[in-house]
Amino acid sequence: MTITALDKWYGYMKSHDHAALWDLLHPDAVFESPVVHTPQRGRDITFKYLSSAEKVLGGPGFRYTGEWRSNDGAVLEFENDVEGVRINGVDIITFSADGRIAHFKVMVRPLKAINLLHRLMGEQLAKQ
Repeated sequence: MTITALDKWYGYMKSHDHAALWDLLHPDAVFESPVVHTPQRGRDITFKYLSSAEKVLGGPGFRYTGEWRSNDGAVLEFENDVEGVRINGVDIITFSADGRIAHFKVMVRPLKAINLLHRLMGEQLAKQ
C-alpha cells in the first residue's frame, strides 16, 4: 500500500513532527488564513502558520470529523473546543504532482471562533 500525501498529513497531525511537516510542504506552498486577507506564499511562511495553528488548535480535543477527496487534494472538516469556544472549520489541501502540499486554505466558523483564533494565532506567531 502506498502512503499518500494525505496519509503524511494525518501522520504529522498525530506526531507533531515539524521536520515531517517541512518535508511535506512544497517550496512554493501557499497558505490562506481565515483572518489574513492575502495569501501567504512560500514554504517558510506556510510552515510558520501551520506549525502555529497546530499549537493553537491541535490540542487533545482536536479531531477531523469529515473527509472529501479529489485526485489532487482533500477537504478535511475539523472541530475542537478552545477556551470554551466550539471551533468548526475545514482544511482545503491541494497536493503537487510530487506529493507535497502546494496550497492550504483554512476556513473557520462561527465568528466567535474566528475572533478567538485571530488573537491566539497572533500571540503564537509573535513567539516564533
